[in-house]
Amino acid sequence: MKKVVVAWFIFLLLSFPASVFGEITLKLAHLNPQAPYEVVSAAMAAVFKSEVESRSNGQVKVEIYPDGEVGKEVETLIQVKSGKVQSFISTSGAIAQFYPLIDITNIPFSISSYNVAYNVYDEQFGKELAADIEEKAGFHVLGFGESGGFFAITNSKRPIRSPGDLKGLKLRTMPIPLHQEIVRALGATPISIAWSELYTSLLAGVVDGQMNPVSIIVMDRLYEVQRYLTLIDFIYSPYVWVINQEFYNSLSKELKIVVDDAAKIAILAGRGLSRIIDSTERGLPMVSMKMQVYVPSKTAIKQFQDITVPAAKKFLLTQYKEEGRIWMDKFFAAIDKAEKELGY
Repeated sequence: MKKVVVAWFIFLLLSFPASVFGEITLKLAHLNPQAPYEVVSAAMAAVFKSEVESRSNGQVKVEIYPDGEVGKEVETLIQVKSGKVQSFISTSGAIAQFYPLIDITNIPFSISSYNVAYNVYDEQFGKELAADIEEKAGFHVLGFGESGGFFAITNSKRPIRSPGDLKGLKLRTMPIPLHQEIVRALGATPISIAWSELYTSLLAGVVDGQMNPVSIIVMDRLYEVQRYLTLIDFIYSPYVWVINQEFYNSLSKELKIVVDDAAKIAILAGRGLSRIIDSTERGLPMVSMKMQVYVPSKTAIKQFQDITVPAAKKFLLTQYKEEGRIWMDKFFAAIDKAEKELGY
């Protein structure tokens, strides 16, 4: 009888939401320095912590683990799965290891503006994508943040003014198959290198160049090891902010609302900081003093489009077949809807 009572008591404990038992700790990791006035993911983390702790009246304590303290990206995502870390602001490259279809969001020249991007990821497409990630990869998605903006290309060898200038270059990419296919289509060699090793790899000449938004180039001082920058603005690759599914489900309804709302506010803050960096002397003007900057003409952009867009679509259909076609259709329909709503 005693054993039955103990077993029943344990069952009741496990059945109650975590919020019943006092203070809850939420460990939030991201890869970059915790400098919220300079780094987008740091701003997101800081705002999230403030919102969650204040709106939960201290019931949820958020601990921030920046700068890859708990491990590299894939390692951190594994820890989120196990519950050792509750949440992670992940790049698309890391999520691709668990959910390859994230490739769809990296079709070049598909997103035409920041407002379109925000509309696409905050509305129906983003919700459907989050649900699919949860179903197939086991992560609950809090939202899609901005990882810094549209991608530029940098290198240490020569100016990139046309696709032919990329031939023979070794270009670092995230471990996203579509990014690698795009680089190959342009005649360069894609090399996947962890973010934490990028600066030293560029310095040592392991790779000649890389692709990232201007704010990321500034954050990691890549202008110190790169000479040429081409503002091609061809890929918008969002952060995928995940949280442990069991942890999230254990929260009371009220605390789920607190966490969800805090993530939305934090994503807005990150987008705002990214735009501030881009629009002030901390962004492109500062980079322009350190690197040779080239802004391609419409004719040059079309040359890049004519190579990369067909290559990307062919790759996605080959790689993901009917599922790839369905998600491409959803993605482009969401973009078209956003552009119409915005009057483009």
